Amino acid sequence: MPALAESLPSAAPVAADTTCFHCGLPVPPGTRYAAAIDGQRQPMCCHGCQAVAEAIVAAGLTDFYRHRTTPSRRAEDLIPQALRGLELYDRPDLQKSFVHVESDRVREAALMLEGIVCAACVWLSEHRVNALPGVLEFRVNYSTHRAQVRWDERQIKLSEILAAIAAIGYIAHPFDPSRQEALQKRERAGALRRLAVAGLAAMQVMMLAVGLYVGEHQGMEAWVQDFLRWVCLILTVPVMVYSAQSFYSAAWRGLRHRQLGMDVPVTLAIVAAFIASVWYTWRGGGEVYYDSVTMFVFFLLTARFLEMSARHQAGRISEALVRMLPATATRLSATGDEVAVPMAELVPGDRVLVRPGETIPADGQVLEGVSGVDESLLTGESLPLPKKPGETLIGGAVNVDSPLVMRIDQVGAETVLSAIVRLLDRAQSEKPRLALLADRIAGWFVAVLLLAAAVVLGIWWHLTDFDTAFRVTLAVLVVTCPCALSLATPTAIVAATGALTRQGVLTTRGHALETLARATHVIFDKTGTLTYGRLRLAAVEPLEGREAGQCLAWAAALERGSEHPVGRALVEAATDGVPLATEVRNTPGSGVEGWIDGRRYRVGRPAFAAGLRAGAASERRDLDAASTWIALGDETGLLAWFQLADTLRPGAAEAVAALAARGLTVELLSGDRPEAVEHIAREVGISTATGGLSPQDKLERVRDLQRQGAVVAMVGDGVNDAPVLAAAQVSLAMGSGTQLAHATADLVLLSERLDALVVGVDMARRTLKIIRENSTWAIGYNLTALPLAATGWLLPWMAALGMSFSSLLVVVNALRLRQP
Repeated sequence: MPALAESLPSAAPVAADTTCFHCGLPVPPGTRYAAAIDGQRQPMCCHGCQAVAEAIVAAGLTDFYRHRTTPSRRAEDLIPQALRGLELYDRPDLQKSFVHVESDRVREAALMLEGIVCAACVWLSEHRVNALPGVLEFRVNYSTHRAQVRWDERQIKLSEILAAIAAIGYIAHPFDPSRQEALQKRERAGALRRLAVAGLAAMQVMMLAVGLYVGEHQGMEAWVQDFLRWVCLILTVPVMVYSAQSFYSAAWRGLRHRQLGMDVPVTLAIVAAFIASVWYTWRGGGEVYYDSVTMFVFFLLTARFLEMSARHQAGRISEALVRMLPATATRLSATGDEVAVPMAELVPGDRVLVRPGETIPADGQVLEGVSGVDESLLTGESLPLPKKPGETLIGGAVNVDSPLVMRIDQVGAETVLSAIVRLLDRAQSEKPRLALLADRIAGWFVAVLLLAAAVVLGIWWHLTDFDTAFRVTLAVLVVTCPCALSLATPTAIVAATGALTRQGVLTTRGHALETLARATHVIFDKTGTLTYGRLRLAAVEPLEGREAGQCLAWAAALERGSEHPVGRALVEAATDGVPLATEVRNTPGSGVEGWIDGRRYRVGRPAFAAGLRAGAASERRDLDAASTWIALGDETGLLAWFQLADTLRPGAAEAVAALAARGLTVELLSGDRPEAVEHIAREVGISTATGGLSPQDKLERVRDLQRQGAVVAMVGDGVNDAPVLAAAQVSLAMGSGTQLAHATADLVLLSERLDALVVGVDMARRTLKIIRENSTWAIGYNLTALPLAATGWLLPWMAALGMSFSSLLVVVNALRLRQP
């Protein structure tokens, strides 16, 4: 491990004839710049050379100095190729595929980290990178080894962040699903090799150990015992040198940065047992622990291999989302020619042909064609959704029926699919309250464990002999390793969020599941949440014997070019036979007037529609106050009434009933007319409903409930819901809602089905239960195992078996969450 470079401004000035170790130029007299390279203080001519030398040493690239023949004067030769390669990631053309631009200054990117072996590695990398000036946020998902980083482009470059990660012993690069798969295969293959070496050695050593144990009581000759010890030593060396290497590197990395990780007691136990065994073998007497060393390494590697497999499996949902995009797309030229191009070459404005069975390459709009589109992997919606010109397409969905020509609107990190992956990664890497508590306990537990081991060694040594004291202390170090405690929460969170994503519920915050499980109140907004938020024609009431279809056709003709929700509802309801209207004129706040076949018509407010004939009646007392009513009229008076109403989402009443059955108090708060709100509340079975509320009124209601001790879950969709979504302890936004609502919410219901909310509540409660089970088991196991080991009841090999079983039990229990 190369020594870290360090500035030495207080050192004595270098001699006048000294040259810069980095660039070879003379060092100005009196200069105090220097850097420690391979443990030796080397002079530098300026702060720039000193900074570059420090970066080279921090990145572990001191071979750059060893293998050069002479210092170069060219600037490009003074920086190793490995460091120059990181600067490529600062190029805007390269960043557009994996960097999300939040603002002029703030950037966000997904990275892959190589070298992460345990939860302590996550803690170390997060603390070191978050301390860099300009880094706004850095979180590592232990289950997928992916990191989310947000930084201020004006203060720090991405290449500097990558170099800082390299300085603490990890390799970071932009997330790429194909490279991620290759890394996982390489990680799995390496783990299997280490496990195979440890397993084969453990089996052989255990057979020889049985001979040694029996031979002590059966009068085995001393030279045979010595021979068996030497054979055990030879078999154990590959385990110590190769199989246990990951424990040493993780422990050294933590100690180098003053962090007591779980690999510290593991490494201490392995190395101490091996050294003691070698000493007794050399002396030709005493108890050896080769069997305990090999078994401990084998059991621990087995538990970590199974945990790694579970981690890969739990993280596959987000990787499946990333892999949904195709490698190429068929771009249409201005003349209509088809050209196959890589995904990276698509830009907003391109026209792309999507054939049946092909995946939509990016977000955009349908220009030509009508087809069904399968969005099941994105939203959980099982049936294909019909798409026609003007409607939105989401990258990653599959075209089912007919060819579509689309216009590309968003590419790369700006697509809906990329946003979903970012939010999912953020949720899996953020730690809920229980996980933070477990991390704090684990850090202190290692320190307490080492102190307890020292006390146990001293007491047993005082009461008995050193051999017995060492054996008991070894069992204490092994049996109480806090691996299970550190795995208790992260594995459960990843498994639960992956399962929910498959059900159409996207978790965007780490605390969301824990808080939703403790929720006491669920508050719904009406428009866009319980209802679709789009007016639909509910009824046509023609007057004086006229045909309903003809009246609807006249109204649709007047509203054909309107963008008003009422006009769109009338046009969508009129399927065919719509005549042509001329001289159409819109009167804001009243309605539309125009000529059809030589007659003048009006559609809109009743008084406006009846205004073409003086004294015509325009009022009705039997109208449903919960609906919107408009009228059609001509110069003879009113011709028809149209009832428009917001459409209730399918399953809304069932979802409300299911939430109430689970002990939750359900309320409805809306800014809509009180009559409309009461009508919807009666339909879905909500007893407490209030209409006519401003965003501030909703906020006050939520705060009032919170002051009474309630844990509030707010479900909304619009811009006006953003303040109350932010104020609630946990918030959910509909997938069709605004981007501001998505950004504020802790969970997003990607599908249009409210029963997904019930699924989310059930999963949150199961997750919290399993986290508590895991934490209780991990803490209870350590509290029970420590006294047993300290009093000499557990042999070292028993301790190794118990610790490995504890970690495996926690992982298997958490993976039950993957089942619906």
